[in-house]
Amino acid sequence: MEARAEARFVRVSAQKARLVVDMIRGKRAGDARVILRTVNKRIAPTVEKVLNSAIANAGNKNDSVDVDKLMVSEAYVNEGPRQKRVRPAPMGRAYRYQRRTSHIVVTVKEKE
Repeated sequence: MEARAEARFVRVSAQKARLVVDMIRGKRAGDARVILRTVNKRIAPTVEKVLNSAIANAGNKNDSVDVDKLMVSEAYVNEGPRQKRVRPAPMGRAYRYQRRTSHIVVTVKEKE
C-alpha cells in the first residue's frame, strides 16, 4: 500500500528544500512529523503539509491502513521553472537574477 503527495512550484530553491527532505527520508511518518516541527528552516512547514497530505491520501485509498505503520519510502525535490527578474544597478544598468522554484514529492508506504 503506497500513497503519494506532491507540492509544485514552491518558491524555494531545490538545494535548500533538499536539506529538509533528506532528514525525513526512510523515517516513520510520526517521527518525520516531529522532525519537521522542530527543524528551523523556512521550508519545513511546507514539507510537513506535503507529508500530511500523503498520509491522508493513504487513508483515503484504503480504510484498513494503520497510520502508525506508515513510513516515508520516497522523498525528493526536483527543480521547477525559474522566474527571471531584473534588479536596478548603478549607472542605469540592470542585473538579472532568478527566483527559483521546486517540486516536492513525498511517498509513504505501509511497513510490513
